[in-house]
Amino acid sequence: MKLLTEFKTFAMKGNVIDLAAGIIIGTAFGTIVASLVGDILMPIFGILTGGINFSNLSYTFGQANIAYGKFIQAIFVFTIVAFALFIVVKALNAIKREKESSVPQLTKEEELLTEIRDILKKN
Repeated sequence: MKLLTEFKTFAMKGNVIDLAAGIIIGTAFGTIVASLVGDILMPIFGILTGGINFSNLSYTFGQANIAYGKFIQAIFVFTIVAFALFIVVKALNAIKREKESSVPQLTKEEELLTEIRDILKKN
């Protein structure tokens, strides 16, 4: 029973719920990026490379069909998702640094007075 209580406490923490929401949004974002790459960028890239359709590129080796064109497309999708994630994290870090720099730092005297005040409130 204690294990279930601990799991409930863990599962109901804000971080876990935020993580779940992030995964769902990330999956939807991945679908959008896959469409962007597959439906827009790869055809343009194919035109620039002489009309090559990367999604159809494959090599048949006996019974096995090696679809290396789909692999190339997956690399493009990964690169775009990774770059977009990099931009988002960079922006969040900049906001965080700006917020931290705007918070005034206490002097040693102010820290000591704050500690004294907290001790007096306890008593």
